[in-house]
Amino acid sequence: MGVTLSLVLIAVGAVLRFAVTADVSGWDLQMTGVILMIVGGIGLLVSLVFWSSWGGFSSRTRTTEVVTEDPASTQPLR
Repeated sequence: MGVTLSLVLIAVGAVLRFAVTADVSGWDLQMTGVILMIVGGIGLLVSLVFWSSWGGFSSRTRTTEVVTEDPASTQPLR
């Protein structure tokens, strides 16, 4: 679950919890909203944790070493 889907779940859950006043027989829409907000929050936290593990906001740099001559001989590589 990505950051975008987590934010969508939180938004839909908040709408169901705070803005919908309809009563549905056998289904609690407000509790469904709370559950969606909790799942979205957990998904957001997990996404951010994994984002930092594969790069994300960190500023790691990669260095590349270029060898232009073969160390065993004095002939340049082609």
